[in-house]
Amino acid sequence: MRHWYSKNLISLLLLPLSWLFCATAWLRRAAYRRGVLRVYHSTVPVIVVGNISVGGSGKTPLVIWLADALKRRGYRPGIVSRGYGGAAREFPRRVHPDDDPFEVGDEPVLLAQRGGCPVMIDPRRARAAQALEHECDVLIADDGLQHYALGRTLEIAVIDVAHGFGNGYCLPSGPLREPVSRLREVDAVVQHGARTLPDVPVTGVMRLAAQGARNMRDGTTVALEEFIRTPVHAVAGIGHPARFFTQLRAAGLTVIEHAFPDHHRYSADDLAFGDEYPIIMTEKDAVKCKDFTEPHVWCVPVTAHFDEGFEQRIISLLECKTHGQKTA
Repeated sequence: MRHWYSKNLISLLLLPLSWLFCATAWLRRAAYRRGVLRVYHSTVPVIVVGNISVGGSGKTPLVIWLADALKRRGYRPGIVSRGYGGAAREFPRRVHPDDDPFEVGDEPVLLAQRGGCPVMIDPRRARAAQALEHECDVLIADDGLQHYALGRTLEIAVIDVAHGFGNGYCLPSGPLREPVSRLREVDAVVQHGARTLPDVPVTGVMRLAAQGARNMRDGTTVALEEFIRTPVHAVAGIGHPARFFTQLRAAGLTVIEHAFPDHHRYSADDLAFGDEYPIIMTEKDAVKCKDFTEPHVWCVPVTAHFDEGFEQRIISLLECKTHGQKTA
């Protein structure tokens, strides 16, 4: 929504609705904190990864990194997710790497493929946690910052600095789910991107690095620089497609952009561009296109990277919170 990123006539006219949205969000959270609404506290620690704005911010790569970091430290993590975009009707539901993304959601399938740990979906994340906690000793709640029915041991908020907080207003006048002041209450703030945001206490800066391009037909991997000699069709159905296009251009590629809505349901016609130029898409899009790809279709897996001390800071926070008092 264009009016989210400036203070304009539309955003100002919608301000009364934004104030109502903020007040409702505050009252809802207060109801959970005061026991008016029920909070489920898992028998194992819960790490919530989320953001305060709508759209993509890099939560999925962070969840994958966090699962790997926990396994390196000897934990047995599990991931709970809403399963947004899926058509499943029976919950809780276990997600496997080869599941249909149109049934269980594209992000849960990607998490099952890359996370290397159990993944459970349910619109009621507390119920997913109950179903998974018996086989894990820590749970990661993907995009669960505002899901207060699930108690949390640790909160990690992700900020995409390319978009920041937009005009600073809550929905529908701006892109925020909660006011920026909410960041002062989380345990860690992860900044996706190098640009500094004022008055934000950042715990770590996340950089997403491409692992080359993987062929969708035979699984071979080549460096992105292999595509410099010809234009490429860049396909992205994510929260902010421009980020992917910029990444490809930074590698020296000549990009023909094809932006689709987030969680787009692809068909073969979406990739029929009438030429033999390579098609390069995000890994999230690739899980939905595996059944109708040609030899010239590739995806670009990315991996989250942090400074050397970030992993220890998160593990120390978790261990401190686990032996202290849980937050609601």
